[in-house]
Amino acid sequence: MTDLTTDPAASGPEAPRDSASKAPRHAAWALVLICTAQLMVVLDSTIANIALPKIQASLDIDFANLSWVVTGYALAFGGLLLLGGRLGDLYGRRRVFMIGVTLFALASAVGGIAQNEAMLLGSRGVQGLAAALASPSALALITTTFPPGPQRNRAFSVFAAMSGIGAAIGLVLGGWLTNLDPEWGWRLTFLINVPIGLAAAFLAPRLLPDSEHHEGWLDVPGAITGTVGLLSLVFGITRTGNTDPDTVSAVNPMGTPYGWGDPVALAFLAVGVVSLVAFVLLETRVQHPLMPLRIFASRNRAVAFVSMMMTPAAMFAMFYFLSLYVQDVMGYSALRTGFAFLPFAFGMIIGATTSSKLIARMDPRYLTGTGTLLAGFSLFMFSHLTPGQENYWTDIMPFIVTMSLGMGLTFVPMTLVALHGIPSADAGIGSGVLNTMQQVGGALGLAILSTVASHFILERAAELGGSGAEPGEVAVLSFAEGATTAFLVGAFMIWAASALVWALLDVKHTELATDDAPEGAAVHV
Repeated sequence: MTDLTTDPAASGPEAPRDSASKAPRHAAWALVLICTAQLMVVLDSTIANIALPKIQASLDIDFANLSWVVTGYALAFGGLLLLGGRLGDLYGRRRVFMIGVTLFALASAVGGIAQNEAMLLGSRGVQGLAAALASPSALALITTTFPPGPQRNRAFSVFAAMSGIGAAIGLVLGGWLTNLDPEWGWRLTFLINVPIGLAAAFLAPRLLPDSEHHEGWLDVPGAITGTVGLLSLVFGITRTGNTDPDTVSAVNPMGTPYGWGDPVALAFLAVGVVSLVAFVLLETRVQHPLMPLRIFASRNRAVAFVSMMMTPAAMFAMFYFLSLYVQDVMGYSALRTGFAFLPFAFGMIIGATTSSKLIARMDPRYLTGTGTLLAGFSLFMFSHLTPGQENYWTDIMPFIVTMSLGMGLTFVPMTLVALHGIPSADAGIGSGVLNTMQQVGGALGLAILSTVASHFILERAAELGGSGAEPGEVAVLSFAEGATTAFLVGAFMIWAASALVWALLDVKHTELATDDAPEGAAVHV
């Protein structure tokens, strides 16, 4: 295991000495614990996807409600992240981390033994709440545990790799566990979290340093408006992005198709926007805000937050559309599809490790700019897939690898830039904002690309249906048309993020080796 405790290059005589200037004795094991918990949280976003048909049959869930097994978790997770980050700042990150992983384990146990739809969906919502408590505290614990420089860079590379490969591992693990037994195999996708979460809670006080409890009180109006705003926004975005073949043509109780024209979705989006505007106005007027707006004062940090919102959108879309393409167009089984994405995990590790080493000698602009260009290139190549002529080894696998390398080159430097210079008192909320950007960005990007795909799917289906083609052929060819168009639009989305990075990001790699506040940070409390 890499030694993260005795690197002499981690800090020099000029480095500031604060609470994070010396890594704790068991820093390497602390990192293993933090990253294992993060892997559990991220993995749960996808592990149940492949099990959905089994869950539906076992609990007799209506198809219209089945998507809530996935979106219920995402809604609670994305909507409560800011609150979770602030609770860690106020009451101690180790304590909130322990509460989060314990609650996650208990909610997973309830989901694993669920006897009906309400029991399962309720447990998924509580899992999302628990993840919102644990995830920002985990990221903040890295910031406050490891000193700036090589030690922190390596720690962030491991954390970023865990965050990136969690989705790929979730697909493989979910497929394998589900196939163990047709009746109860799907339950293992939830129950596997129980020993992991309880072990993390048990080891936390033994391996993790206790953070300071900062003065102040919880900004209740900010918590309400911010949480309602994010929940409403993510819900509206998720509802507009529903393009499942069996529900695209479904009609909701108000008589209109789900999508961007759905009045329920539009109402929630409007509530979300109004609530978030109210949230921002409130945060400028309270003494101890839930989200100190000063963390956006640095141009570099603002660019990092925006780019970390746009790049996961492209990655989520790649997983979503490509996993459907491989199954519905190429005819892969669920388990084989999971293994098809395994190269993503290895590429993510290589990319994150490489960027953590290069960041000591190269400015983040060049690493992130290259990574986003490479990821956009991968999506562009996926947009050229042709039904019936694809070859996994030449048309898919190489670009899964280049996509993962690009994400690895992007996540590590952008995480460092986003959290650099944030004072200890705000480290939790800074991590919460970063996680929120990723979750909301992924949901927004997927909703937009799903809408694009839906348009071309329906247009192509109408064209082929009029030609007398077989229904099966119509379904395959129309979905391929929509998916490849979504890949193309996704490529330009991530290239837009790349242009933003190349044009506006100017932080130097030497700055990231200190805890000095970057330009415009205005971090004094």
